[in-house]
Amino acid sequence: MYKVLFVCTGNICRSPTAEGVLRHRVEALGLADKIAVDSAGTHAYHVGEAPDQRSVVAAKKRGILIDGLRARKIAPGDFTEFNLILALDFEHLTHLRRMEPKDATACTDLFLEYVGNTREKEVPDPYYSDTQHFEYVLDLIESGVEPLVEKLKMEVS
Repeated sequence: MYKVLFVCTGNICRSPTAEGVLRHRVEALGLADKIAVDSAGTHAYHVGEAPDQRSVVAAKKRGILIDGLRARKIAPGDFTEFNLILALDFEHLTHLRRMEPKDATACTDLFLEYVGNTREKEVPDPYYSDTQHFEYVLDLIESGVEPLVEKLKMEVS
């Protein structure tokens, strides 16, 4: 089983959205038995909470259900449990690299950079913005998940 973890600040906007989009795509392709997806936050601000309602609504409009997810904080064990840990912005990547244990086996990278997005490098935080910003974040994540799926298909074949 190949395991992917998305990471943002509080695990209520960007990373659960990315988890939901990738999980939805993996299931649609019949790869759920080969690829596992999760998300976490760099901080424990919202541990145990559902994703931000604006993220839930934006995702649901596109047929992606994330309301059942619950926020958690990344743990040192995640660096050996997961194969790939993808940060949603540079601050998250810096945080992850600082906390990465010496025995880490996961590849840790910036999501949009990892998937080859040449226009945007970070997925911006929509938390203090309006609904349109949540839609834009979802657009960016969906555009990144397509090349990610292609990379993952090579890993699991």
